[in-house]
Amino acid sequence: MIYLDYAANTPTDDRVLDVFCRAAREYIANANSPHPLGERAARRVAAATSHIARIMGAGEDEVIYTSGASESNNLAIKGVAEQYKAYGRHIITTCLEHASVSGPVLWLEQNGYEIDWLDVNPDGRIDLSELRELLRNDTILVSVCAVDSELGTRQDIAQIAALLAGRPHCFLHVDATQAVGKIPVTFDGVDLMTFTPHKFYGPVGCGVLLRRGQVRLSPQIQGGASTTPYRSGTPAVPLIAATEEALSLAVTEREERYRHVSALNARLREAFAQAPHVRVNSPAGAVPYILNISVDGGRGEALRLALAERGICVASKTACCAARTVSRPVFALTHDRRAAASTLRISLSHLTTAEELDRFQAAFADCSRRIFAAP
Repeated sequence: MIYLDYAANTPTDDRVLDVFCRAAREYIANANSPHPLGERAARRVAAATSHIARIMGAGEDEVIYTSGASESNNLAIKGVAEQYKAYGRHIITTCLEHASVSGPVLWLEQNGYEIDWLDVNPDGRIDLSELRELLRNDTILVSVCAVDSELGTRQDIAQIAALLAGRPHCFLHVDATQAVGKIPVTFDGVDLMTFTPHKFYGPVGCGVLLRRGQVRLSPQIQGGASTTPYRSGTPAVPLIAATEEALSLAVTEREERYRHVSALNARLREAFAQAPHVRVNSPAGAVPYILNISVDGGRGEALRLALAERGICVASKTACCAARTVSRPVFALTHDRRAAASTLRISLSHLTTAEELDRFQAAFADCSRRIFAAP
């Protein structure tokens, strides 16, 4: 098998798995329990939280643990919308967002909120002048991903934050799920930031929401004490400890991983530029971890299935997208519905080898010839 879907999930690093197993054995009590073993578990959570906060440039009381990025995004978006609806019901977002952002935004629209969707420039970035024009006195939330999960496009979060400065009841939410651990990320100027460790070789089942201290949220899970009033539930000590380890390793090894993946991405781009029936969608400034292409004639899914038969795992869109739908980010960028309906997303890792890429490119060329030769 050749795995090229690292944007959907990454294998848990053995070092992270060791931390998880050790914590699962050592911290058996509920961290909310007021007895010695509970207090010991609470101290382990506090130590991990302190380290995560320090890495991300946040305060310890600004870290909220959830079940994943989807829950974190829902808590951030719905939590702000419900808490600040007295100040307005206008929200601005983009067509680049993951379903766990667009989903709650559309739910809010059905429940009396007004949504504006930002256009995307040819380089994959949002139009800042349009954002400036759309901002109103009743705008309470702007939600923009740091890195798009289908194209890999990056947004200038600092410039977006600067546009929102001086608006005390308009908050900036950044879905940093495809950015944290891969490129430098800062919480500066951001009110809410979300990510999950299973995108950087940590465990599935844990998410993080960074909440700027002055931002209030309406909880989405009711009942039960926890590490924060904003999210009830028993703290998952092993998952939290493993998240800390995965984040620490990803940040420490980030530059080396980035160099390796950049070389692989450049090689694929060169090959696809010469390949018939292929269009590269990811802009030149996209992160190297994600490379999105369209296949002529609506044959992207046929090509994906042919590759799967050879044990090569690539995606058509994000794993959370509904089947038989066009790629919203690709359509927003290209304005070409046929291209958006026939996409493949190849996502790379520092674990991807040159030999794997050789085999993928050979299989891709062979499958393409067979598919396009068929009547």
